[in-house]
Amino acid sequence: MNSFSLCLEKIIPFSEAKLVSEKIRKEKKIVFTNGVFDLVHKGHLTYLAEARDLGDCLWVGLNSDSSVKRLKGPERPVNSEEDRALLLSCFSFVDFITVFTEDTPLSLISQVSPHIHSKGGDYNIEALPETPLVRSLGGEVKILPFVEGFSSTELIRRIRENK
Repeated sequence: MNSFSLCLEKIIPFSEAKLVSEKIRKEKKIVFTNGVFDLVHKGHLTYLAEARDLGDCLWVGLNSDSSVKRLKGPERPVNSEEDRALLLSCFSFVDFITVFTEDTPLSLISQVSPHIHSKGGDYNIEALPETPLVRSLGGEVKILPFVEGFSSTELIRRIRENK
C-alpha cells in the first residue's frame, strides 16, 4: 500500500467513528481535538503534535464546510473539507480525522468517547460546551499552550489586504 492510501485510510466517516473508537480505545489512550484547520500553519502543527503527545492516538474532528460558513462567515472556508481532511491525514501525528456538521463536535465526541479532549490555550475549560460531555464519558479536558503569532483568520486578512 502506498503512502497516499495510508493517509486516506485515516479519514473515518462519522457513521463509522463509534465502531473504530470501540476497537482502539481498549488498547490506546485517545486524544480528541477539533477545529477548522482552513490554512494549516506552524501554530496548528505545534498544537497537534503536542496534543498527540497526551496519548496514543490523536483523533481530529474537522468542521464541515457548512459549519465553517456559519462560524467564520460566507467567504470561508478557503479550502474544502475534503482538502483539509486530506492534508491533516498526511501528518504522522494525526491518527484519524472525522468531519462533523455541527458548530461544536458534541455528537462526534459522543461517538469517539475520548480519554482526553484537548484545546488550545485561547480556550477556557469551564467555558467549553464540550467539557460536561467529555467528563460525563469519563474523560478529561486539557488546555495546551497557545502558539503566539499564528492565526488563520489573521493570515487570511493579511492575504486579502495583500500584506
